[in-house]
Amino acid sequence: MAAQERATTVESSESGLEPNVLGALSYVLWLLTGLVVYLLEPNDEFVRFHAAQSMVFSAIVIGVGIVFTVIQTVFFSVGFFDPAGFILWSIVSLIMTLVSLVFWLASLAAWLYLVVRAYQGKTPRLPIAARFADRLV
Repeated sequence: MAAQERATTVESSESGLEPNVLGALSYVLWLLTGLVVYLLEPNDEFVRFHAAQSMVFSAIVIGVGIVFTVIQTVFFSVGFFDPAGFILWSIVSLIMTLVSLVFWLASLAAWLYLVVRAYQGKTPRLPIAARFADRLV
C-alpha cells in the first residue's frame, strides 16, 4: 500500500479522549464512527482528518462492493437463464467472486492498518481518500 504518513503530537482533545484514541475510533465502525467523530471534534485537525478519511474510505469500499455485487449478480443471472453458456457464465461469476473476496480482504487489511497507525499517532494518507479528507478538514 503506497501511503504517506505524517507524525503528530498527541494532546488532549475537547471530548476528553486522546486524539490518537479518537483517530483510531473514527475507523472502528467505518462510516458511522467517522461521521460521529467528525461532528464531535471540530477543532483537532488530526482527529478530523482521520474521521474524514474514514468516511471517504468507507464510502469508496461500500461503493466498489456494490459494483462487484451488481456485476456478480448479472453474470450469475445470465448464466442461470442461458443453459448453453451456463458453464462459461458460472466460471466468470466464480472469478468475480474471487476478485471480490480479494478486494474485501485488502479493504480489511487497510482498515486494520489505519486503526493501528492512527492509534500510534501517525497519519497514513491513502491516495484517493486523503485528497477528499483534506478538503473536509
